[in-house]
Amino acid sequence: MAEEKEFETFIRNYQNMVFSVSARIVGNLTDAEDITQEVFIKAYKRFPQLRNSNTIGGWLRTVATNLSINHLNRYRARWRFFSEEPVEIATEIERENDRQEMLELAIRKLPDAQRVSLVLFHFQDMSYEEIAAKLGVTLAKVKSDIHRGRETLKKLITK
Repeated sequence: MAEEKEFETFIRNYQNMVFSVSARIVGNLTDAEDITQEVFIKAYKRFPQLRNSNTIGGWLRTVATNLSINHLNRYRARWRFFSEEPVEIATEIERENDRQEMLELAIRKLPDAQRVSLVLFHFQDMSYEEIAAKLGVTLAKVKSDIHRGRETLKKLITK
């Protein structure tokens, strides 16, 4: 009983971070919710070992990142089809008052390769080399995707 309460507190403490990592990578809030749930199922199974760990945040971030990338690789075609929205990006961004929300919305609109590389670099503090290894692509592709993603973000945000 005490362990269940402790795990509930653990979830409350880390759920926003795990969800943010997943949402930024997959660009779809519903999928990010599913991935977040999957992360905490994995954490529950390892909770006796994780509960006193000083690196639990990093472990959760890594699991969320890996599950999000796996999700994109598995469901790439389906995701692209359903993620296309008829509303103009600029119109959606104009409705957002908060700069952070504008950025998050713009990030979700990036093509998969650009979004994932940008998120891993800027939000997960991974190097170009680490991103290339994690995604199984060349270093040049990572650099190109990050550059293109930044350029696309500039255009989306300044509209």
